[in-house]
Amino acid sequence: MKDMAIWAEKLVKVYSQVKAVDQLSLHVPRGSVYGFLGRNGAGKTSTIRILMGLARPTAGGATVLGFAIGREQVAILERTAYVSETKILYGGLTAQELVRFTRGFYPNWSNDAVAKYARTFETPMDRPFAKLSLGNRTKVCLLLALAQRADLLILDEPTSGLDPVGVDEFQRVVAEDLAGEGRTVLISSHQLADIERIADWVGVIDHGRLLLEARLDDIKSQFRLITAAGAGLPQGKSADIVSVNSDGDFCKYVVRNNAEAFAAELRNQGATVTDVSPLGLREIFLELVRKEESCTSGNAGEIAAAVSSSI
Repeated sequence: MKDMAIWAEKLVKVYSQVKAVDQLSLHVPRGSVYGFLGRNGAGKTSTIRILMGLARPTAGGATVLGFAIGREQVAILERTAYVSETKILYGGLTAQELVRFTRGFYPNWSNDAVAKYARTFETPMDRPFAKLSLGNRTKVCLLLALAQRADLLILDEPTSGLDPVGVDEFQRVVAEDLAGEGRTVLISSHQLADIERIADWVGVIDHGRLLLEARLDDIKSQFRLITAAGAGLPQGKSADIVSVNSDGDFCKYVVRNNAEAFAAELRNQGATVTDVSPLGLREIFLELVRKEESCTSGNAGEIAAAVSSSI
């Protein structure tokens, strides 16, 4: 647990009859950039709200930076910068006024960071927040979060409304400034291509359950698309075969482990294996969420167990 910025075990959150978070265990290593991925309504924001003390879990528990949620929430908030999905702040205040209002709450606040990131994101500092576009509201929220010089940043859809230049600057800040200083960043996002560029760990959630959690490089090294031709090709799924799509004598298999062994087995059965290709994060994500089956999350540093037991 000491190596984890976030350690959550069997979190459950029920709203009326809806189980938004279902036995979720989440492990975010210190110093990592962690992509927290899922479809709309998958449970990402509910999980984040629990971690930030904005909602109480129905069951389970968690620590953030070693502090227990609920009991030690002030210590968590002093060390954690949070950008919410809604991007709502005091509408009548300008960014400059929001800076003056906010900085007294955070012991590591940096006015130099305010100046730096106002330039980086071209943030309008003298207009009321309520009159800004979504992209400019996002810039103000990011500016306030970055100026806190927090140990942990939790960012829910942090590129909402940003143009390509703004997205590129955000990615550079995460990769160079935050990761370079050893800060931990959890990013909840639908922008899979962006996450693939900057994250080193990924967790995939669906229907409130964690489908997969491991280092991104290790996940990508495990999943393969195998294309084979022949008669009587196997059509069933297994622990390693995530999906099978057939078209006449051709089959495409998404395999998450032991791809070479499976390809060799197909050849032994008389099939012709025409291609064994890696998959990107987007393709892996789509395969995982389409299955809609529960899985066991990985442990930090134990990718083989994490991937082989997922889904």
